[in-house]
Formats: sequence, structure tokens, C-alpha cells
Amino acid sequence: MNENQKGIFYAFAAYGIWGIFPLYWKLLNHVDSLEVLVSRVIWSFVFTFIFILIIKQRHLLMEDLKSLWKNKKLFLSLLAASFVISCNWFLYIYAVNNDHVVDASLGYYINPLITVVFGMIFFNEKLSKLQLCSVLVAFMGVLFLTFGYGKIPWIALLIAFSFAIYSALKKKITLNATRGLVIETLFMLPFALAYYIYIMSTNKMSFLHFNWQTDLYLILGGVVTAYPLILFAKGAKLLPQYVIGFIQYMTPTIVLILGIVLYHEPFTSTELVSFSFIWLAILLFTISTIIESRKKHILNQQTVNSKV
Repeated sequence: MNENQKGIFYAFAAYGIWGIFPLYWKLLNHVDSLEVLVSRVIWSFVFTFIFILIIKQRHLLMEDLKSLWKNKKLFLSLLAASFVISCNWFLYIYAVNNDHVVDASLGYYINPLITVVFGMIFFNEKLSKLQLCSVLVAFMGVLFLTFGYGKIPWIALLIAFSFAIYSALKKKITLNATRGLVIETLFMLPFALAYYIYIMSTNKMSFLHFNWQTDLYLILGGVVTAYPLILFAKGAKLLPQYVIGFIQYMTPTIVLILGIVLYHEPFTSTELVSFSFIWLAILLFTISTIIESRKKHILNQQTVNSKV
């Protein structure tokens, strides 16, 4: 495979694994969502740290930590990002294990559009008219769903906003994906261990108190968290951003199909109309991104030719 084909393979593998996550978290629906979260934090740290040792990057990890400690602004940004992504993980696990898989899908459909708006507000990024139109169409879809439900789709919006905030906080933190995950989970590790000590003292812990399958699933939760992130990091280096942006919608699409077909969650005409707005917004956004990417490519080519 050439580099482009490798990039597409890595990206599809990463987003495909993220798409089938509900199948995994459903295996733990008898475990409290907060315990699943803290297990995910602990075992993600353990496995990624072991991986760092295997690939002999321990000294680079120490350099990253020293650099962060010297730059308090970046340190606090990554600390905040660690907290926000933990909230996102909890919301997703809670949604899957409480029959809100379709809501989780909606959240991850909306997320890229909110990320774009955050870029415009916080980083002075300019949007094309088509991109602005796509955001407005998505907003109309959420409004329709809100009026159809008679209530705001909080789970979907919190999932979307938490990941958008995470992306914004991480934007200026240039860390290797694997080492970054080690540090993020390290920040949350004391809280996770403290919670485990608490539930151990109150006899509410499932780990080592249920069956060996539950223990195994909780431990491997760290692997299923870390592995697709590593695949994504490899794919992102080899592909243009607009290709990654297009492939990312594979995840919520798989989640949506699982929610409707496998878990028989309701998908009424209200959801259909709302999701149609979101899908139209994604189509407009993708077209706009491709157009802008081609314009930049042509401009860069013209600049190169003029220098020649």
C-alpha cells in the first residue's frame, strides 16, 4: 500500500472501532457508568504507559511533562482537557448503557459543526458562506428535535459540546497522541483511584466482585480506548484534513444503525426529519471543505509555478 492507502486504512479502522463501541460498553451495562469510566482511565494509563516503555519513548514522555510544567498555561489547558474528555467518555458510556445510543449518534454528528463554530469564535477562523449555511441547517435540525421531543436533547448536545471543548483546548497543545493520552489519563488517575477506594469501602465495586468476564472487559476497556486513537494519529498524518473530516461521519452512522437495528431504540418521523437536517448540513459542510481545499491547492500550485 502507498502512504495514502495506508492513511485511509488507519482512518477507517479507527472510526470503525469507535463506531462499534456500543457493542463493547453494552457488555458492561450491569456495571455503574462511573466505575466503567474510572476503569477506562486507569487501564488506559496502564496500557499506554507500557506501550511507551516498549517503544522506548519514556525519556520523551518525561520531556513532555517537564515542558508542560514550565508552561503553566499549557499545563492547565491539558488538565482541563483531561477533565472534559473524561466527562465526554462518561456521557457516551451512560448514553449507551441507558438506551440513548441514537442520542449519542446525534451528538457525534453535531460535534464537527460545533467545532467549526468554536474555531470561528475562539480562534478567529473564517467560515465560507456554505459552511455558515451548514451550521444554520444543523441548528434547525436540533431545534426541530427539541420541539418534537418537547425537551432539549441534553445528552446529544453535552456529548457534542464536551468533545468540541476538548478539541479547542487541545488545539495549541502539540503532543504525540500516545504520550498525550498517557499524560491526560495521568491527570485523572488520582481521582479514578480515589473513587475506586471509595466504592471498595462501600462494597459497591463490580471489579473483582462479579465474574471474571466483567473484570476482563473492564481491563480491556483501556485497550479499546487507546488502540483506535493510535490508529487515528497515524491516519491523520497521512491524509488531508477534509478526507479525515469526511471519514469521521462513519462513526455516528454505525452508532445510529446499531441503536435502531440492534437495540430497537425509537426512530420516529421526528428523529428522521431532524437527522435529515443534520445530514444535509454535513453534506454542505463536506462540499464546502473540499472546495476550499482545492482552492488552497490551486493557489499553492500557482505560487510554486510563479517562483519557478
